[in-house]
Amino acid sequence: MTGSVRRVSSDDTREEKFGYSRAVELPGGLVLVSGCTSVVNGEIAQGGPYEQAVASFQVAFDALKQTGLGREDVVRTRMYLTHARDVDEVGRAHKELFDDVRPAASMIIVAGLVDPSLVVEVEVEACRAGER
Repeated sequence: MTGSVRRVSSDDTREEKFGYSRAVELPGGLVLVSGCTSVVNGEIAQGGPYEQAVASFQVAFDALKQTGLGREDVVRTRMYLTHARDVDEVGRAHKELFDDVRPAASMIIVAGLVDPSLVVEVEVEACRAGER
């Protein structure tokens, strides 16, 4: 690989506290977005799993935008859910956002997230069109 790694930050104070970047762009054009929840400006998105999923993906899209990429450049998603009962609602959000993109996707049930009010966290990976 040539070039340098680019790191993208957001307004999430946990990035500084825990030492991570919202997204990292590798020299080959791959962009890895850290786990995103529906917390915006310190507040969790109102609503259930569907609304949290949409808001979480929007946080990821905002990070991608800083690298010049968008939803259409996403090649992989991971969705972490705290309850299997939420699979359909989170899946519905994913379909609405990515039906025409069709990234590789995983949905994983976990014991919990950093705040018990959160029911979904997402990660995305995107790639520049010329690098696909």
